[in-house]
Amino acid sequence: MFQHILIATDGSPLSQRAADTGIALAHSLGAKVHAFHAVMPFPAVAYFAEMLLASQAQYTEAALARSHQYLDDVRQRAQAAGVACEASFAVNAHPHEAIIASAREHHCDLIVMASHGRHGVESALLGSETHRTILYGDLPVLVCR
Repeated sequence: MFQHILIATDGSPLSQRAADTGIALAHSLGAKVHAFHAVMPFPAVAYFAEMLLASQAQYTEAALARSHQYLDDVRQRAQAAGVACEASFAVNAHPHEAIIASAREHHCDLIVMASHGRHGVESALLGSETHRTILYGDLPVLVCR
């Protein structure tokens, strides 16, 4: 069945539960996992360039530190379950694109990710990276709540 599962994480409690589900599935199938985090780029504005450079460096440093923390958490969970785990991150303003690209790059055959449960107007206005991953990807997606 599935041999290489990409687990998309944003560090939230829901994505941690999704990671546990993906790891448990991988364990039961004898599969390996690839933890992935999409880092949003620094939102740039056309003026205040000097101030932005300092802010951008601080943002980037903090974002990368969070990324490593999120990925280390999934690695530790996988290790505790006896599941092989690699990890990576990418900077992309459209996380669903980064998730799909990473799954392809690492030859994954399933994506596991959390649904953040937006409903009504919020869902219509903001959409969901999970929804976009399902719409634009060509791999099965296991959505966890």
